[in-house]
Amino acid sequence: MVKEKELGRSQIVQIVRQWLEQVVIGLNLCPFVVEPWHKEQLRIRVSDARTEEELIHDLHAELTLLDRIHPDILETTILIVPHLFTEFEAYNEFLPLADLLLQEFGWEGDYQIASFHPRYRFAGTESGDPENLTNCSPFPLLHILREHSISLALANYPNPEQIPERNIQTVQALGPEEKQQLFPYLMP
Repeated sequence: MVKEKELGRSQIVQIVRQWLEQVVIGLNLCPFVVEPWHKEQLRIRVSDARTEEELIHDLHAELTLLDRIHPDILETTILIVPHLFTEFEAYNEFLPLADLLLQEFGWEGDYQIASFHPRYRFAGTESGDPENLTNCSPFPLLHILREHSISLALANYPNPEQIPERNIQTVQALGPEEKQQLFPYLMP
């Protein structure tokens, strides 16, 4: 994980932008982010939250903003969480609270939150398994996506049900040098 104490907000954003360009878009891991990225409809915000309560407040603010702005202007938001969740388990335990926020404010079905973490681990995998790289990011992130936009993207994407398997094959095919270049924050 990138050491957040050494970095300012603009550096944190730049690191996430580079990850988006090189990993998410560069490896074609997420069809939902490409168009908003190129149209500059993707907001990247650094949360100052140091508690889960503060993070819920920031997440609520970002959802409210998305709810008030037309998707042609702001399609999606990535909330970077550099001061919390150094351990994946704590991050993973927070995710149901984020989903509960969607339910409580009537946003379930309108938005979903995709999860990314430097030590991401899918259920049933070990920490070093390559498929975990598909959701590894330089910092803990909450990616807020509009459900309607996901539906549109999936309708125009060939065999969308195969996206997870294609992503796993893509990261498994990376050589050691490529992994080190794309995921330097994972290297010892």
